[in-house]
Amino acid sequence: MTTSVSRIVIIGAGQAGAWAAHTLRQQGFTGLLSVVSDEHSIFYERPPLSKQVLAGEMDPKALQLFSDEAVAAMDIDWHKPARATAIDPGEHTVSLDSGAVLAYDKLLIATGSRARLPVQEWQNLPNVFTVRTLADAQRLGARLQPGKRLAILGGGWIGLEVAATARKKGVEVSLFELGERLCARSVRPEVSDFLCELHQHQGVEVRLDCGLIDLVAADSGTLNLCRAGQVLAEVDAVVVGAGAEIAAELGRDAGLAMGQGLIVDEQGQTSDPDIYAAGDVAIHPKLGFCIQSWANAQNQAISAAKAMLGQDSPYQDDPWIWSDQYDRNIQILGTPATTDSRLVLRQSGDNQLSFIYLDNDGRLESMIAVNDAKLVKLGKRWLKAGTVLPADQLADPTVNLMTLKP
Repeated sequence: MTTSVSRIVIIGAGQAGAWAAHTLRQQGFTGLLSVVSDEHSIFYERPPLSKQVLAGEMDPKALQLFSDEAVAAMDIDWHKPARATAIDPGEHTVSLDSGAVLAYDKLLIATGSRARLPVQEWQNLPNVFTVRTLADAQRLGARLQPGKRLAILGGGWIGLEVAATARKKGVEVSLFELGERLCARSVRPEVSDFLCELHQHQGVEVRLDCGLIDLVAADSGTLNLCRAGQVLAEVDAVVVGAGAEIAAELGRDAGLAMGQGLIVDEQGQTSDPDIYAAGDVAIHPKLGFCIQSWANAQNQAISAAKAMLGQDSPYQDDPWIWSDQYDRNIQILGTPATTDSRLVLRQSGDNQLSFIYLDNDGRLESMIAVNDAKLVKLGKRWLKAGTVLPADQLADPTVNLMTLKP
């Protein structure tokens, strides 16, 4: 361990910040560990927010990544709720909105991303919601009552998960997507069609290619969704799922190298040798773009924490995310398939369907597996090993894919 490191500051207390702090202590760091969080709630999982928490099926206590005793044992110098306002790389300090100034030897930026509001004035409407924090999910969950009408703006993964949860609670749901298909940035048209049919079968009204929409408060307390002066729908609440903004402004203003997010190497190190980044805010060192997933946040943060202590711990994991919608567990592995990728469909059961994409040499590029976690585990091994896969066997549900060893 690098003995000259006695003060470490972590900005952010989400998945990345939590695992970085945990790893630092586990690896023997005994110096001052300061964590800055803009929320009261810290070190909790976010994936259940749009599902179990929103449905009222999970105690928020169950979201905690570590027990109260484990967090206390980390001996953290907490600054919450507080917001970091500036980083001074020359002075090795972080300024907070509270007026406090924290000195560091090593700094981790784990600020993640924030929900994007296409129209800033919408934040002043009491029945317009985003789902990014525990408080967001609890506030929205209280509005999801049987017979209520909910509009969702955006047909990405968050929007679809909220739609599934709301339907489960007996809410009438209309989903409006600006583009021509659902989840267009991450899946090919055949998967978009599958998702659309899944939600329509559950009673969701899906409107594609809907154009720009205005929200107008009605006298009754409801909201009108309007386009070109015409009312498209009147609803009790609106969830905006219009993507996310990478919260990289602290690094940008500090002069760090930027792309979509902060540019880091395989150790999580930015263009400043004493500043690291992990999670949504950091560009994946292998792929060249930001990955918004808990697995990426956790594993990249673990590598960065070890690197801050002088250990060689490169991070190169392939992207892996999942989404639970109705009775479907949808897992996405690898980079988004291109138009040149070869599609192989594997139908293993009534609710078990996988979209497998191969390159020209028959190697796995990506897969979307529905209710087939075992296939995803195999896929991770195939990706890592660069295994050449026979398409006919992949498509045959009678073939035991365990025989296709890396």
